[in-house]
Amino acid sequence: MRDDPQVVALVVQAREGGQDAWDDIVERYSPLVWSICLRYRLNNADALDVAQTVWLRLVEHLAQLREPAALPGWIAMVTQRECLRQSRAARRRQDTELVLDVDLKDDSAVVHEEVEQAQRDLALRSALAHLPEYCRTLLACFLSEAPLSYAQISEKLGVPIGGIGPQRARCLARLRRSPYLVGFVGPDQG
Repeated sequence: MRDDPQVVALVVQAREGGQDAWDDIVERYSPLVWSICLRYRLNNADALDVAQTVWLRLVEHLAQLREPAALPGWIAMVTQRECLRQSRAARRRQDTELVLDVDLKDDSAVVHEEVEQAQRDLALRSALAHLPEYCRTLLACFLSEAPLSYAQISEKLGVPIGGIGPQRARCLARLRRSPYLVGFVGPDQG
């Protein structure tokens, strides 16, 4: 895992009591927490309990975190332990065995993969957020659950249908050059 200076800065600021840093940490790593909860197939109430416990543990132990860049891995491991604890508690409550589709022998590889995915997702969200508004709007038309047709995009943005493809290509090229994606986009793709 690479040292991310933004993560290190957030940890330092949070240790000093910076509320904005705490908010950024929660916003940045909540998708990681939720993805692990989903893997354990927790219901919403149990997943909320896990998330709350993870953030509480972070408040309690942030000062002891030796390596600030290790924050994503720490959050992933605490989430995983809490999910397991919550799953066991749910089994006891229901007096039935819940079938967990989890291979506990491979957890470190899965956690590492989830941390990497969360970092890629965050980098992409940051890169998209820093694109010009027109590019964000155009790309959102293609990324929605039901992507718009070229005719619908043309009407929505007031652009000729023939101009949509080239503009989309320019916006994607701009996205690939984003400094937020350094390390995620190879030189042949940028």
